[in-house]
Order: sequence, then C-alpha cells, then structure tokens
Amino acid sequence: MNEWDGAHSSGAGREITRRTVLGWATAAAIGLAACDRSTDEEPAVLSEAGIVANDAYIFGYPLVLMHAMRDTALASTPVNRFQHAAALATPDRRGAVGYNLDTLYSTAWLDLSGGPIVLQVPAVDPGRYWLMQIMDAWTNTVHNPSSVRPQVRPGVTTPPFTYVIIGPNWSGALPEELTPLPMPTPTVSVLGRIEVEGAADISRVHDIQRGIRLASLGDWVARRVAPAEPVTPPEPSQPPVEQVADMDARDFFDRLCALMDTDRPAPADEPAMARFAEIGITPGGRVRGLSDAELTTAATDAKRTIDVYVDPETRMFNDWSFDPQAGVYGTDYLHRASVARNGLGANLPQDAIYPTYFGSADDNGTPARYRLRFAAGQTPPVDAFWSLTAYDAEGYLVRNPAGIYAVGHQVPVVPGPDGTIELAIQHDNPGSAVPQGNWLPIPSEGPFSLTMRLYAPRPEAIDGRWQPPPVTLSP
Repeated sequence: MNEWDGAHSSGAGREITRRTVLGWATAAAIGLAACDRSTDEEPAVLSEAGIVANDAYIFGYPLVLMHAMRDTALASTPVNRFQHAAALATPDRRGAVGYNLDTLYSTAWLDLSGGPIVLQVPAVDPGRYWLMQIMDAWTNTVHNPSSVRPQVRPGVTTPPFTYVIIGPNWSGALPEELTPLPMPTPTVSVLGRIEVEGAADISRVHDIQRGIRLASLGDWVARRVAPAEPVTPPEPSQPPVEQVADMDARDFFDRLCALMDTDRPAPADEPAMARFAEIGITPGGRVRGLSDAELTTAATDAKRTIDVYVDPETRMFNDWSFDPQAGVYGTDYLHRASVARNGLGANLPQDAIYPTYFGSADDNGTPARYRLRFAAGQTPPVDAFWSLTAYDAEGYLVRNPAGIYAVGHQVPVVPGPDGTIELAIQHDNPGSAVPQGNWLPIPSEGPFSLTMRLYAPRPEAIDGRWQPPPVTLSP
C-alpha cells in the first residue's frame, strides 16, 4: 500500500502562469460582433462597492454554473455514478451548447468529501480515441487521461487503467495498482468521451461504457463495483446557463458564498477574496452593503461583460479563432467565466482544439452559400480524428431535413481528382454536384457558427504552422 498525504495535493492543478487580463469592469467595451452579441447599451455606472460586486460575479460565475449543472444531473443520476449517454445529440438536446457528434459522453459528478473515488477505464479497441476530462468545481481541467496519454503510474503499460481521485487534505493508504489523481475541490466533474465511428458503432461504445468502473475506495477494495447501463440524460426544463442567467442577483451572490464554503477558492485567489470580503462575499458569508437594485446593476453589467469578452490570447487564422490556453485559467477570471458561459468543458489544447468561425447565414434575407476548401494534404493534422459541426445562433445543432449536423469524421469528406476537398456550407441542398459528406447545412438566416474539432492535434495545429483555410462566399 502507498500512503497518500493530502497536504501535498491541496494546490494541485493550480501551479500555472498568470496571464494578462483585460480589466474586468472595462472589458465590456470589447464587442464580439461576429457572435452578434454586441450591445448598444451604455455601460452601467457602478459605485465602488458595485464594481467589487461586478468582479465577484465574474469570479464566481463558473462555480455557480457548475453546481447548476450538477444539480440538474443529480435529479436523475446519483452522485458518484456515471450517466452514460446512449445516443448522440440532436437539435432537440439543449442541456448545454456546442455538443459534439464524434463521441458519446460518459459523465459523473463526484463528491470527494466522503473519501476517494476509484475510476477504471477498460481495454478499448486499438485506435479508438477516449478521454476522461476531470474538472474541479471552478471548471479547471486538472487531469486528462486519454488513449493518447493514459497518465498512469510507472510500470503500468496495458489496460485496464485504474485511477483514484482524491479530494483536498485526504490522507490514507492506497492500493499499489491505483494511480492517484489529486483534486483541489471535493466537487468534481468527470466528462468522458469515447469515439463513435457511426450509427452501427454505437452498440460497441455501449459495451465500453459498461466496462467503465466508478466506486468509492472502500467498495473498490472490497470488490463491490456494479456496472452502469447507458442512460440518455433527460432534458432539463431550463438549461443550466439559463438558470444562472435568471437568478436574482442577491440569490446569486448568497449562493456563491454557500458554495465557496465547500469548494474553496485557490490560494492564488486570496487577493481577489480580500476585495470581495469588503461586501460580505466570503465562504459561508452573505453579501451586504448594497441594495437589491445595486446588486442587479452589478450582475447585469457582469453578464454583459462575460457575453462580449474576447480573450486577448485568442488566435485568429483566416477568420477562425481558437483558444490555445483553455482548460486551466489561474487568476484569469474573465477568461474562465467566458469559457464556462460559451462552452463549459473545453479541453486542454493537447487533447483537442476547436477553431471556430462565426458568420451570417443570409445576405439581406437571401440564404448565403459558403465554401471551405482544403488543399491536397492539408486537412487538419491530428493523431486521432477531426470533424466540422454547424451551430445556430444559440450554439445548438442546426435542425435540417437532411439530418446532417457534422462532416469529416463519421461522414467522410470526399476529395476531388487533384486531392483537394471542397465543402459546401449552405442551407439548401447543393445537389448531386457535391459528393455526400461534402455538404454541411447551416440555418437559412441569422448568425451561425462552425466548429472544427481536432482531437489529439499535432503541434503544428496548436502553434499556428497549420491554419484552417478561409470560409468564402460562393456566387
């Protein structure tokens, strides 16, 4: 047995470089016009205490949103149990934005306050991609074992891969075969992804899901581990993002205080917490010194700031943008809140990157027709696979009669005689001149977005030596 001393793990995942942050309260001046989220409203005039509340909202937004998602999930699945998706997402699924169609999700919410939880990933077919993204309550990706990098202890070379997820300050004996994964908060999200190679492959993925084990350390040692059947999570009556957006401002801040009493801020957050304490925002506290109207103004301004924020380190290539530092945020609280609002669960770049394009589906009411052309040998460089998915103005899959929501992975693209690949991105069916797999439907009007997913991207995709080609208008 190995002895684990929790004193060595309380800051796990937090030792990162602080990045430049645009001013919290002034960042609302930066508009993301391509997303159609800009606003003509004048920024609110806030008191000094109101500015502190504004910053506290941005700071605490990811924690409150994570718990809204947790509460929604636990309404149908117990804590410390996997909920295995049985089917890929459709346009009707609205529990989150930006669903991918390349993997089936396996999700679990862990409570480590009662002790460590064991996670075992079974043997998976050679060449099939899998990833277990393990996030703390503040949305930081702390661990990311995958088929590319299993991240197991020395000496382990073959599956199953068995990990033990450990909460802050826990100490005790661990079996030799377990790889410890320390976490800084007792609330943990496990977001698993298993590659799906088409509709006929889903039953095989279900078999793999049944082989994923999750149990308390005590149950694991006693061999009391039951498999979980694939379950399609029910749609919430209101998506968690909307739940948080609709919260009364005072309720939001008091909820934040209560949650911080369990999921403590990181040591690096102490300067921010000292400011927030001026208005009562502390672990277990209650906001004070501001009227309901002042809190509402501060919260409204903070939400606007989050909505229009553009991370200064976002990379732009041919009107495609991607975040090269998603997943771990340190003290960049606005970046953290923006990613949570627009795509909670974003992977670390080494696991996946998501170049995104924003455009208008129409030209003065006439449906637009776009083309995306990859030169021969210039498809996205990956060690796993890539795909291209279209989303509507709200970030959901685009409903269309053909039932085509993504191309490139399950529906392979077709190269031309010279090796080039040209994709038709438009609402209307382009006809037989465009091969099956080369048409991606978009809405008939309004804003839309494209997300190019690169799983296990090669270094040239991350550092910019390879760039996505431009999306061009077709006559």
